[in-house]
Amino acid sequence: MQFTETQCATLRALADTFIPCLPPPPGAAPDPAYWGRCGSAGVALDKAAELVAAQPASVRQEFLQLLQLLDTPALGLTWFGPLRPFRLLAPEQREKLLQSWAASNVPQLRKGFHALRKLFVFLFYGGSTTEQGKGVWEHIGYPGPQVPDPVVAAEKPIRPLQPTQDVEYTCEVLVIGSGAGGGVVAGELAAAGHDVLVLEKGPYFHGPDFTQREVDMLGALYDGRGGISTQDGGIALLAGSCLGGGTTVNWAGAFRTPSYVREEWAQEHAVPHFTSSDFTRSLDAVSEALSVNTDYPRHNGQNQALWDGSRALGQDVKLIARNEKGLTDSEQHYQGLGYSGLGDRHGVKQGTLNTYLQTAFDHGARLLCQACVTRVTTARGRATGAEATYTTPDGRPIRVRVRAQRVVVAAGAIQTPALLLRSGLHHPHLGQHLHLHPTVAVSALYPQRIEPWHGPMMSVVNDAFTRLEGSNFGVKLETPPAHPGLMAMVLPWRSGQQHKELMQQAAHLGSFIVLTRDRDAGRVTIDRHGMPLLNYVLSDYDRGHLLHGVRAAAEVHVAAGAHTVLLPHGTLPTLHAENGRLRNPEVLAGLPYLSWKPNQFGLYSAHQMSTCRMGGQAATHPTSPTGELYEVRNLFVADASAFPACSGVNPMLTIMALAHHTAQHLKASLLAEPASLRPVVVS
Repeated sequence: MQFTETQCATLRALADTFIPCLPPPPGAAPDPAYWGRCGSAGVALDKAAELVAAQPASVRQEFLQLLQLLDTPALGLTWFGPLRPFRLLAPEQREKLLQSWAASNVPQLRKGFHALRKLFVFLFYGGSTTEQGKGVWEHIGYPGPQVPDPVVAAEKPIRPLQPTQDVEYTCEVLVIGSGAGGGVVAGELAAAGHDVLVLEKGPYFHGPDFTQREVDMLGALYDGRGGISTQDGGIALLAGSCLGGGTTVNWAGAFRTPSYVREEWAQEHAVPHFTSSDFTRSLDAVSEALSVNTDYPRHNGQNQALWDGSRALGQDVKLIARNEKGLTDSEQHYQGLGYSGLGDRHGVKQGTLNTYLQTAFDHGARLLCQACVTRVTTARGRATGAEATYTTPDGRPIRVRVRAQRVVVAAGAIQTPALLLRSGLHHPHLGQHLHLHPTVAVSALYPQRIEPWHGPMMSVVNDAFTRLEGSNFGVKLETPPAHPGLMAMVLPWRSGQQHKELMQQAAHLGSFIVLTRDRDAGRVTIDRHGMPLLNYVLSDYDRGHLLHGVRAAAEVHVAAGAHTVLLPHGTLPTLHAENGRLRNPEVLAGLPYLSWKPNQFGLYSAHQMSTCRMGGQAATHPTSPTGELYEVRNLFVADASAFPACSGVNPMLTIMALAHHTAQHLKASLLAEPASLRPVVVS
C-alpha cells in the first residue's frame, strides 16, 4: 500500500499536531532536541502504510475515507471550524479539531481520533527516529534495547521447509498454528512417533533476529502488525503471529488455572476432566517442560511498587511463576528481560520455540512458516487436510495442499473460528462467546526513577479483587511491559504539550494493569474475504469490576509513594498524593459518573478466548471434551478458543495443559491408523 502525495501531506500534518514542535514550557528543563522535534520528523510513513495494509479490507477502506474527509473543506462541519482541509489549518486549529473529535458524541469521530492518535504516537516514540537509532529516546531516559554480541548461536536450530513451487504434503497430523496449543500438540505427537506437519502463518525468528525495537518487532511478530482492534475501535488487541506464537512474545507469566475456574468449567460446561488428576498432570507436564519457577528474585521498579503498595494496604500479593531459565544476576539478563515481549535474544524464555517445537523438529516433524491457511478440507463429514498459501522469501505466493488423517487447528481465538467459518462449518456457537480479559493501564509518577522497561515484565500479582461480590469474576492487578511506543499509546492525549510533558517523565512512570475476567462476551465473524471481524463492547457488569480495579490500582500507587496518578479516561482525571495520602479523593470517587463509551477510554486485550468453546452439550459448544469438533470428525481445536469461558489468569499454561490433554486423545485415536506417505511434489 502506498499513500498519495496529498495523503502524505495530511499524515505529516497530523503527526505534527499529535507531536508538535514547541518551546520548552515554564519550569521544564531546556531541551530543544526534544521540544523542538515534531512528529513528521520521527514518523516513518512507510511503516504506517504497512500497518494499514495488514488490516481487513473494511478497515483499510475506513482509513482511506478518514484521510479523504481530512482533505476536504467539509471537515469543518465536524467541529464547527473553518471550511478547509486539515493540512491548511493553523496548528492551533488542528489541535482544537482533534480535541473536538476526542470528546465528540459521534462514535465514528472518536474512533477516528483514537486510530490516528495510536498510530502516530506509537510510530514516533517506538520507532527508529534518527540515524543513530534513538531519536527522542535519550531525552526521555529510555536507553533502547541493549544488543550485545549474540548469546545464542546465530544458526537457527529448526530448519523449516522452503518449497519453491506448488506442493502437496501428506502427514498423519496437520497442526495449524505453533503457539501454546499447536506447539504442544506437535511436540507430543512427534515425540510419540507420529508424522507431523506444522503450518505457521508468521515468520521464524531466532536469537539475533530479535532486534527488540518496538515498531519493527510488533510489525513482524504480531497478527495484523500489532494493529488489530474491535470493529468500533474501542479495544486494541495483541496476538502473536510467529513461530512459537504468543509464547514467543508474551510476558512470561506462567499462571496455573485457578481451582474455582476449573470447577466452573467442569460443572457449567459438562467437561469433568478439568477437575481431574489427569488435567493436573497435564499442568505439571507443561510446567516442567517450560522450566516454570519463581527463582529470580529481582523486581523492576513498577513490580516493586505493586508489591510494596499492596503489602502496605494489607492486600493479597504474590510472586508470579515465569517460564525462564539460566538467569544470572547480571545486568545484561536483568535488562534483557524487559525486552523479551519483543522477542528474546538471550534464550532464557522457554516458549514453545525452545521446547515443544524443538522437540517436534528433533523427532522428524516438518514445519512450514509464512503459510497462511485458507481453508480446512473435508469429505463425508471428516477433515482431510488443508489448503494454504506460502510466501517465499522473495515474496512469491506458492499454493500448498496437505492431506492428513487428523487436523488440529490452533491459530488462536481470532483466527481459529475465522478459518473454520471460511471452511464451511456452521455450528451456531462458532465464533461466539469471545472473551478478551479487557485491560486498562493506571499509570503514576514517582519521585524516584522507575525505568519500567528493564527487568521482568511481570513478577508480582495482586489477587485481592479476583472474586468480587461473591462471584467468580473480578480483576487482577499486574504490570505491563513498558517501552515508549506502547507507553505513548496508553497515556491519554489532551494536547500536544500535555502528552510531551508526560513522555519526558517516562523514566519516572510506573504502570499497573487492571485485567478483568469478563463475564459477558462478544463474537468473531468473517467478512466477504474470509477475514475476521471482532465485535465486543464492555458490558455494564464488567465495567463495574474494571472500575473497581482502577480505584484499587490508584490506591496501591499512592501507598507505594507515587505523587501523581493518571486515571485511564480521555479527560485524564489526575490524582495528587503526598506522603502516601491522597489529596483529592473526590476525583477517584467520581470515576463511575464519567461516561465510559467506546473510545472515551483506552481498552486493551492480550488474551482472546472461548470462540470455539469446549463442552459436553453439542448444541451449545462447537468442541467436544476430547478437543474434536462435533460438526466434523478428525478435526480438533487446541488453543484458547476451546476454553469453556475465559481463564481469569494469563492463559499460556492453561492452553498448553489443554493441548497436552487433547494430544493424549490424539495419540490413542491414531494407534490403529496406517503410516502416512512421504510428501509428494506437484508440478
